[in-house]
Amino acid sequence: MTRNKKILGAAAAGALLATLAACGGNDNNNNGGPGGSGGGEPWILGTTDSVTALDPAGSYDLGSSTLEYNLYQTLLTVPANSTEIVGDAAKSCAYDDPQTLTCTLNQGLKFSNGDALTSSDVKYSFERAIKIQDANGAAIYLLGSITDTAKDGTVTLNNNAIETPDEQTVVFHLDHPDTTFQYVLTYPGAAAIVDEDVFPADKKLSDEQVTGSGPYALSQYKAGEQAVLELNANYAGTNTGQAAQVFVKYYSEPSALKLAVENGEVDVAWRSLSPPDIKDLKSNGDVTVATGKGSEIRYWVWKVDGPVGKQPAVRQAAAQLVDREAIAQNAYDGTVDPLYSIVPPGYAGQKNSFQEAYGAPDPAKAKKTLDDAGITTPVELTVGWTPTHYGPSTEDEANEVKRQLEAGGLFKVTLKSTEWEQYQTIYKEGAYDLFILGWFPDYPDTDDYLSPFVVDGGFFQNGYKNPEANRLVSDEQGTDDQAKREQIFGQLQDIAARDVPFIPSWVGQNVGVYGAGIKGVEDTLDPSFIFRFWLVSKNA
Repeated sequence: MTRNKKILGAAAAGALLATLAACGGNDNNNNGGPGGSGGGEPWILGTTDSVTALDPAGSYDLGSSTLEYNLYQTLLTVPANSTEIVGDAAKSCAYDDPQTLTCTLNQGLKFSNGDALTSSDVKYSFERAIKIQDANGAAIYLLGSITDTAKDGTVTLNNNAIETPDEQTVVFHLDHPDTTFQYVLTYPGAAAIVDEDVFPADKKLSDEQVTGSGPYALSQYKAGEQAVLELNANYAGTNTGQAAQVFVKYYSEPSALKLAVENGEVDVAWRSLSPPDIKDLKSNGDVTVATGKGSEIRYWVWKVDGPVGKQPAVRQAAAQLVDREAIAQNAYDGTVDPLYSIVPPGYAGQKNSFQEAYGAPDPAKAKKTLDDAGITTPVELTVGWTPTHYGPSTEDEANEVKRQLEAGGLFKVTLKSTEWEQYQTIYKEGAYDLFILGWFPDYPDTDDYLSPFVVDGGFFQNGYKNPEANRLVSDEQGTDDQAKREQIFGQLQDIAARDVPFIPSWVGQNVGVYGAGIKGVEDTLDPSFIFRFWLVSKNA
């Protein structure tokens, strides 16, 4: 979910202290987990999220990371309802200087198969993810500080980027000052630690064979149907699960998931019930609808190097027409909030730049923008959406956007859809002029809502390039001066509103539904969208 290519340019290293404060300092590896005994009843999670891959080298989506957070360890992690990062496999990680991050592993770490976890496994995990370079993986997007990207798009690990002076120490040598790299180490798609004796160096391991060092181990997996996780007897951390087994059942439609909730076939439903289903379940006395703060967003991306999207006036006119309030009400029954920046409210430096730039939807202003640029109307647009991955309301949103863009005869929209696995490939190839995507945070910092979107075409490879945006991202990543970073965040949001490489749509909450006997769901419903299985228990 982040940077597609390395962020170039010299960062303001002088703004950094010679030695930055330790991140994830945690002598006891206490990540806030309950340290449960694992004697609780098994429970069942129902979800409509799909899994791309359980090998971290091949995934960059919420459905995959939900299992990966529970199966693997990363060097650092994010505790529930916190924006601070703490140690996971690492006892601590500290910046020795602006470009050197040293992590010390906890003692006695093991994978679920009993193999010892050492610094060699950590280095191997990063090396193989970069070497495999899977198009659906996160490594080529998130690890720009230790990689180099050739003109043909090939990504390679920088020489001596990762050093392992002993079995407990890993040293990252960054090619530019980057205070956000510590956050990258919390995301499994880029930084999950795998067993070098199990995972092949040059290809993905099949889903049912994966093994990690997290609180749970995978005992069974059938794609699209069910995953069975059991307590990892060799787990050496403090996030010990409270249930001996967790079953994850996959549903193709929200309506089927709702029925499973009502019939007691699942104990917890998370991701994604439709807005009408959630409203209906709130009146069901047998279940609880829990809501946590959310940072899930939807946005529409322009293919900026495409024949239509390459015209700034077309992008700006469309931004002038989008009515987010109508989208929230008509497509989502008011269960989401309008979003006027790619950065959701609550993040440091957030500002409603699109609202400031365009105000209320106005076809007359949009027409003037097109007329001033000499663009003949109606402008023909191919608009893409995917029917299952983001839930049934996505079709309603696509139709609402079509209606809005065609207001006043300025655009002629052709809607096209395909399922997620193909969608995430063909949108990069130019199948659509404008297409919808969603975002969940990789790490709890505003940078994660900006660098992935504005640097050299973003992770969605839409062809957008702005040297000023690249420089500003490099500057904010290279300083620990929060006031300076927030000022830059505002500048970047204003640039996005001016250039319109994307159009923000809405921000939603984190919602889970659970039945009798279940505890702990509220504890994990936070903006990180990490569903921590170890926090949930079921009483008989």
